Amino acid sequence: MAIIVIAVFYTDELSAISLMLSGIGIAALAALNLLNVRKVTAYVVVGVFTWVCVLKSGVHATLAGVAVGLAIPLARYEGESLLEHVEHALKPWVAYGIVPVFAFANAGVPLSGVSLSSLTAAVPLGIIGGLFFGKQLGVFGVTTAAIKLGIAELPPGVSVLQFYGIAVLTGIGFTMSLFIGTLAFDDETVLAQIRLGVLAASILCAIVATGVLLTARPSRMT
Repeated sequence: MAIIVIAVFYTDELSAISLMLSGIGIAALAALNLLNVRKVTAYVVVGVFTWVCVLKSGVHATLAGVAVGLAIPLARYEGESLLEHVEHALKPWVAYGIVPVFAFANAGVPLSGVSLSSLTAAVPLGIIGGLFFGKQLGVFGVTTAAIKLGIAELPPGVSVLQFYGIAVLTGIGFTMSLFIGTLAFDDETVLAQIRLGVLAASILCAIVATGVLLTARPSRMT
């Protein structure tokens, strides 16, 4: 959803030809899925073509990544789905390479002159409210409604309080929060407030979630 927000609200100019070609690429990805093609190379080739076309169209190119991810089959075949296989293969590169590089490049927070008033400014306060309150209310509220309606159920052995702790953890976010911040503003002072707000919200979520999960953990019998 964050990628869709970026694509819709942070697009300046559109190229009709590139947009049409990207649509063809997305249709080809859908066809590969429907035909249950299980060769990763096919999705990579079409995905790169789609990414280039989306980039040239004016729509933010991250949307192409969403399209490729949605197209890779999730149905299990001989124990593991193709999507799970690709996810597991990419996980070390993402966890230990891409995300740390992104964080180091975008999360620098100047601490000189930082005070309590810095956190109570409109931008960081809004970010803290959105990440800490908004994320947990959205995740916990929607999931609770799905459980009450019989659409979903909690995993065996998981309590409501434990799940609430996990919902609080979802407020820890750097990549999309910082990415959207850099797209929305270009003033360095505001960008520093964005980084400070994201960092403060993530720390707050980590502390509260840790407390909730420690309280909710099953007592061990001695």
